[in-house]
Amino acid sequence: MAKAMSDKEITSPSADSIAALIKAASSQKGLPPVHLWNPPFCGDLDMRIARDGTWYYEGGAINRAGLVRLFSSILVREDDKYFLVTPVEKVGITVDDVPFVGVDFERSGSGVGQTLCFETNVGDHVVAGKDHPIRVERNAQTGEPAPYILVRRNLEALIDRKSFYRMVDIGTDHEGWFGIWSGDAFFGIIPSDELP
Repeated sequence: MAKAMSDKEITSPSADSIAALIKAASSQKGLPPVHLWNPPFCGDLDMRIARDGTWYYEGGAINRAGLVRLFSSILVREDDKYFLVTPVEKVGITVDDVPFVGVDFERSGSGVGQTLCFETNVGDHVVAGKDHPIRVERNAQTGEPAPYILVRRNLEALIDRKSFYRMVDIGTDHEGWFGIWSGDAFFGIIPSDELP
């Protein structure tokens, strides 16, 4: 049974009951096959992912890293809405910006042949390239860049400030852009003529 809260429907399942369903559904290695699941929508859960990657449930931070990783494995995005899905239910959650944060990267090689393997706050590892592009948005008022990398199934990570500064340190000019090479692809950060 659902209860009304702030003009949203909040479902009765608790975070723990969803976690139990996830564990039961994901006995195989790797990520659960959420792309194969089409459960009915059960309403919105009072769960939010803040811009810094912190997950909240009913206003309190979820401090159990394993539980956050578990929830992140069943997160899907449809249009601009985010859901947790199991084989039997689908609940909406709020995401302030994007669901993940790129907290570090390892660099292999250099120049055009280099690869950058990013790690997210939930333990995903992705190599930036054609399948996992980097994009940079700039704040319309301040001009400050916000870099993102595609992690999986149209879910992105905001690359944290220290990692972004490291990217800038190894960046280069290419066809009128200052940016970074990874996985045989170039990702522009800023037009070269805007560099100080």
